Amino acid sequence: MRIVIIGAMASMVAACASIGRPEGGPRDVTPPEYVRANPAPGSLNVDRNRIDIYFNENVKLEDVTNKLVISPAQRQQAVARANGRRVTIDLRDSLKPNTTYTIDFTDAVRDLNEGNILDGFAMDFATGEYIDSMKISGMVFEARNLEPAQNMVVGVYSADAMTDTTLTTLPLERVAKTNQLGQFTIRGLKPGSYRVFAIDDRNRDWHWDVSEAIAFSSFDVKPEVHQVEVTDTLRAADGSDSLAVRQAWRYTPDDILLTWYNERFKPQYLRDYERTDRQRVTFKFGTRPDTMPVFEILSGPTKGRKLSDIATLETRLERDSMVYWIRDTATVAFDSLLVAAHYQKTDTLNRLVWADDTLKLFVKGAVRQREKDEAKEWQKRIKEREKQQKEHPDSVFPPLVKPAIKADLKLKSPQEQDLNLPMILEANWPIVYPDSAAWRLEIMADSVWKPVEGAVMTVDSLNPRIFNISQKWLEGERYRFHADSAAIADIYGNLNSAIDLQVTTKTMEDYGAISFFISDIDQIGDSAQVMVELLNKSDAPVAKVAASKEGTARFDFVKPDTYYARAYIDRNRNGEWDTGAIAYSIQPEDVFYFTKKIVLRKNWDFDEDWALFETAVDLQKPNDVKRNKPKTRDRDQSEEDDEYDDYDDSGFGNQGYYDGDSWGNGSQYNNARRGNSRGRGRGLRNNTSDRQAR
Repeated sequence: MRIVIIGAMASMVAACASIGRPEGGPRDVTPPEYVRANPAPGSLNVDRNRIDIYFNENVKLEDVTNKLVISPAQRQQAVARANGRRVTIDLRDSLKPNTTYTIDFTDAVRDLNEGNILDGFAMDFATGEYIDSMKISGMVFEARNLEPAQNMVVGVYSADAMTDTTLTTLPLERVAKTNQLGQFTIRGLKPGSYRVFAIDDRNRDWHWDVSEAIAFSSFDVKPEVHQVEVTDTLRAADGSDSLAVRQAWRYTPDDILLTWYNERFKPQYLRDYERTDRQRVTFKFGTRPDTMPVFEILSGPTKGRKLSDIATLETRLERDSMVYWIRDTATVAFDSLLVAAHYQKTDTLNRLVWADDTLKLFVKGAVRQREKDEAKEWQKRIKEREKQQKEHPDSVFPPLVKPAIKADLKLKSPQEQDLNLPMILEANWPIVYPDSAAWRLEIMADSVWKPVEGAVMTVDSLNPRIFNISQKWLEGERYRFHADSAAIADIYGNLNSAIDLQVTTKTMEDYGAISFFISDIDQIGDSAQVMVELLNKSDAPVAKVAASKEGTARFDFVKPDTYYARAYIDRNRNGEWDTGAIAYSIQPEDVFYFTKKIVLRKNWDFDEDWALFETAVDLQKPNDVKRNKPKTRDRDQSEEDDEYDDYDDSGFGNQGYYDGDSWGNGSQYNNARRGNSRGRGRGLRNNTSDRQAR
C-alpha cells in the first residue's frame, strides 16, 4: 500500500510539473448568424431612419464605406457602425413614400475574433403597404482577363424609361455591389423589364461617366419567380444522414453574365513639355493625339520654321510622348527657345478643339552645370600642361585634344541571340541610315570571321535610334556586327570608332513548342477569327498567333518556363482585342482562358485540345494568375493563398432562392447553405453571343 501511494503521488507531481501547450479546440470557421432586427426584415410602413441588426456573436464591419449599399441609391452616404453584437445603420436621406428599401452588406459583416465572413447578408423593408420582392442575380468579370469584379456597382434602369442620356445623368434605380467572387443580387424589384449595368462608380454619383469602366446587358431582363423543390441533407445525432425535400422559390434570371471594360477615354491635352538637353525637346500628351500637333519656332536662328523641319522625331507606339532631336546646331546652341504649339485638346464637353499655346523651353540647370564642369576640367588640363612645359622646357608634349563626341551603336538585344528574332542595335543619338557598305555581319568559321551574305538592316519605324539586323541564324554559332571607323555618322556629323558587337546563337534544343487544337472553332463563324495569347506568370502576353480555320494555334521558339494561355474572338480580324462601345451597344470581344498551367522544358512539345465553350466562364482562369482571390476570414496573404481552394464558391443560385421561412434564421445568406445550387457559373448567359459555359 505504501508503495502504491508513493507511486500515485509521484505521478501527480510529474503531471503537475510537465510543460505543455494548452489545446485551444477547433478553429471557429462559422460566420455570424442573424438573430433579429428593428425594423424586422420585410416590415411595412417603416418611418424610422435608424436600423438595428443583432447577431449571435460580436461582429465588425470591414470596409463598410465601399461595401454597404442602400437601394435605392442614397445621395448622402449612410453611417454604419458595429458595437458588440449589434450593427446600427443611420440613413441620412429622407425615406421616400411607398418605396422598398434594401440594405445590402455584401461581405462586410465578419465575426470579431476570427473574421469569418457572412457573405451576401441583406435585408429589406418598405415605407408603404407592400414590398417589392423580385430579384435578379449574376456575375461580373473584367472582359480582358476574366478577373472577378469585386466591389463594383451593379444596377438597373426601367427599360421603357431609358433615353440616350439616362445612363450619364440619372442614378441607377436599384443598386447592389459585387462580392469577392464577382457575384451580385439586385433586390426589391417590381415586375417589369430592366436594363442591367455595372459601373466602376468612383465619384459615387450612381451613374456612368465616360472615364469609368462599364458592363451592360444587351437584352432586357424580366425578373420572375418560380416554385421549385429543394433537397436538404439532414444529419441525426448518431451521425446518419437523410434527405428532406421542401418547396422553395427561385428568382430568375440568376445567370446574368456581365463583362466590364473601359472605353479607354482619356482627355487629350498637352500634359508636359521640357528641353531634356540641348539636343532634345520632349512633349507628353494625356493620350495619343488624333492629329499630329504642329510646333513652330518663335526665337533663335530658325525662327518661323516648324520644329519637324529641323528635328528628327522619336516616339512610341501610343504616340503620347514625342521627342524631337534638333538637327540644327545653331538652334542647339541657344539656351532658350520659344515654341508655338498648335494641338487638339478635350474641352469640358468632351469634344476635341484646337488650342494654341506659347511654350518656353529652357536648357535645364543640370545640363548647364555639366557643361560648366566640363569647361572647368578642360581649363584645368590646359593649366597642367602649361605647368609641365615650364618645368620641362626641352620636352615635347603631344597636343591636347578635347574628347570627341562620337556616333555609337550598342547591343540592345541579349548576347544569346534568339533564332527567330533580329539582332537589335541602339544608337546614342539618331544616326544617318548607314550604307550597306559601311557595316557587315560576320560569322566565326574555322577561327576566322567571314562575311555573311543576305543580312538586312532596317530602322525602327518609330524610333530612329533603333536598328534591326535580320538574318537566318545558324544554331550555336558566333556572329559579329562590325563597322569600320568613320563608317557611321549621326545627325550632327559625329563619326564612330570601330564597332564590334558579338552574339552567340541558341540551338533548337534550347526551345520548346506549344500547340493548341481548338476543337469547337466551328462555333465562331467565318466572319471572325480566334487569336491565342501565350501568357507569363504575371498574366501578361508574351506571344500571339491566329488559330487556323481548322483550329490549330502553334507557338515555336518558346523559352522553357511556366506559361498560361488566353484566347479571344477577333470579330473584326484586326489581330487586336477590342473593347466595347456603349453608344453602339457593342460588347467587348469574348475572352477564354485555358484552364491548365503549362510547364515547358527544353526540347519539349506541348500539345493540348482546347474547347473554348466547355468550361464555365468563372472556372476558366487558373488561380495562380488570378489577382482577385476571395478570402473567408481575416488572415495574412500566405494563409489566404493556401486556403483559397477551401472557399465555398459553389454558386450564387442560393441568392435566387427563398424558402418561405423567417429571415431571422439567416439561412438564405449563410455560406453553409450555399450548396443549394451546385456548379458555380453553370449556364451563365453572355450578352454578345450564344456563349454558354456548360
